[in-house]
Amino acid sequence: MSSPGQQEFVLGGQAVIEGVMMKGRGTYAVAVRKQSGEIRIRDFPIAENPARKRLSKTPMLRGVMTMVAMLAIGYRALQYSADEAIDDAEGGKGERDAPVRKESKGGGSDLPMAASLALALLLGVGLFFWLPLVLTRWTADLFPALSGRLLFNVVDGVIRILIFVLYILAIGLMGDIRRIFQYHGAEHKAVHAYERGADLAPESVAGFPSLHPRCGTSFLLFVMVISVGVFSLIPHESSLPAKVLLRVLLLPAVAGISYEVLRLSAKHGRSGFFRALVAPGLLLQRLTTREPDLAQIEVAIASLRRVAHGDGPEVVHVG
Repeated sequence: MSSPGQQEFVLGGQAVIEGVMMKGRGTYAVAVRKQSGEIRIRDFPIAENPARKRLSKTPMLRGVMTMVAMLAIGYRALQYSADEAIDDAEGGKGERDAPVRKESKGGGSDLPMAASLALALLLGVGLFFWLPLVLTRWTADLFPALSGRLLFNVVDGVIRILIFVLYILAIGLMGDIRRIFQYHGAEHKAVHAYERGADLAPESVAGFPSLHPRCGTSFLLFVMVISVGVFSLIPHESSLPAKVLLRVLLLPAVAGISYEVLRLSAKHGRSGFFRALVAPGLLLQRLTTREPDLAQIEVAIASLRRVAHGDGPEVVHVG
């Protein structure tokens, strides 16, 4: 672990089913709690790509590269945790004699994963791109004063944020999702403790906040707010399907801008302006995190320890 005087190691990670993923420079680790009580950890390599590495240092483009990489890594980590949950449901396979060990078995086929990811993206486009447009157009028909390009996109952005908040509230009622939200809080606490050079013992880590200014929830909120301005560039007279398509095509630009804003807010976090900028994201995180118990924090620490002894990546924490 880096001491306060050493170069910062900026972690990336996310909560998964009964566990936490943390991303390092050349690998990422997924730690999950089994029904037996052990913590099972698997390392996944990250393929080196010189072209992608160069792009990841280019402003705007690095945001898109980070978003795509974290989507792919996050989905594979979630798939691994789901496989372990199925293993528990089927009665368990393999040894249970070590409290923490590295898992070496392979994952599932890439085809089902790609199909599931494509379906999730399709549902996301429908829920957060198509539905807000339909509702905004209906609202503008009722109140013609909202038909102007700027007001139309502002109303559309507000509706999109409301749908997002309602979606989080709805899934948060599910017991399994509440468990994931607890692991999300555990991940944040572990990252806070690491960044401050604190002792990585569960009792010590438990005292840190469960909210983090570099969380992916804050990133998504930036995306939704910044999209209002970017989507205003789309010709107002475009048809509904054309607007949806153009918004999807503009999403990389929105992600790139949002990533740069998130980087600036992390770099200048003590500034009053940037504290105010990240405050809505921290408020939204109260919906996506829950207070974890010590056993969940222990899982987050196990994943962090596995990747924190490398050189460390320059990526924004997403979780």
